[in-house]
Amino acid sequence: MSDAALPRPALDIGRLAPLYSAQALATGATTVSTVLASLIMSGLHFEALVGLPSTLISTSAALSAGAFGALMIRRGRRTGLSAAFVLGAVGAAVGFVGARWALLPVFLLGACMMGAAQGGYQQARYAAAESVPDDRRGAALGALMLMSVLGSFLMTGASRPIEALGAALGSTPEVAGWLVGGALLGVAALLIRLWRPTTASITASFPAHATLPAQTAAPAKLTVRAAFAIPGVRSTALALATAQGLMVTLMSLTPLRAHHMGMDHGAVAALISGHILGMFGFGWLTGPLIDRLGLRFGYVGGALLLAAAALCAPLSGAAWLAVSMFGLGLGWNLAFVAGSKALTRFPAAQGVTDGLGYVAAGVGTALGGVIIARAGFPVLAAGCAVLALLPLISAWRVRAA
Repeated sequence: MSDAALPRPALDIGRLAPLYSAQALATGATTVSTVLASLIMSGLHFEALVGLPSTLISTSAALSAGAFGALMIRRGRRTGLSAAFVLGAVGAAVGFVGARWALLPVFLLGACMMGAAQGGYQQARYAAAESVPDDRRGAALGALMLMSVLGSFLMTGASRPIEALGAALGSTPEVAGWLVGGALLGVAALLIRLWRPTTASITASFPAHATLPAQTAAPAKLTVRAAFAIPGVRSTALALATAQGLMVTLMSLTPLRAHHMGMDHGAVAALISGHILGMFGFGWLTGPLIDRLGLRFGYVGGALLLAAAALCAPLSGAAWLAVSMFGLGLGWNLAFVAGSKALTRFPAAQGVTDGLGYVAAGVGTALGGVIIARAGFPVLAAGCAVLALLPLISAWRVRAA
């Protein structure tokens, strides 16, 4: 019997459960820090600066991603992830204090700490992918995303209890959400200590678009420069950075548009729930599909969905806004899973690539707020639709299997 005919082993979900659960809670906290920050700024009467917290979050994540990646290479994934979760929990508490008592510098400091934490704990996906053989890594990433949707829905689905908590604290639901997000990250820090990482032996070949020269060192020992010199790694980084930048930009600024359309907190929460469903809810399908159909499927599908989502966003009516947010999430999912799977073999490139994604997100939210103020939301959406086609370059770089 050939190797191709052998059944593929099932994912060891039990062993990965602490990692998946911690990441699910962290995703809920991330939803708070990125989505609600613009509404908090509006509530603090700094509407001209609504994109600033998201920009600071993305910038801090960009600066920390490489450092956390290096820490994980030296000290292991669990140490790096634990440090990131603790930093995020403290940052959320600081942000809550700043928002609750209208101390703008303190709130922005909390946003920076939350962003720095994201630069670390978002690399949990590589830990999950490293735990399985190459032909199951898409499925492992998809399962991680499916678990993450639970954490996101924990936050968006608990809008009424959070409103009650905000009232009890004499504040708003958006401010109370930051306190809840800090609690989630604290629990995640405890869960990650229960995880026992084991890296699967590498038996599969390199991704079709990334062939190492004979004289090059093993992937885990490559320097950053050597990793990015490998054909296909730079185009993979482009796809990941584009998907991350566009997703965060539109996700962060669309709630403000919805608010201006007269939608209340519950309606905005429903929009975000649809977006989170697109991002994570179909990981059980997209991950195995990418394993089976290849990276090109993820890049092309992701690019087309991201472009369509951007074009739907400025159309009139809440229904189009919901379609846009869902498509934005699903397009990000496809491009993100494909790119993450491709980079799993090259740890030196992971943190830097994540940093580039956060830079793109920071620039996008900063410029997005200005573009909306000067030219309107439709102009921003059109620009995002054009940029969404960049992952097609990554698809072109993938050689046919």
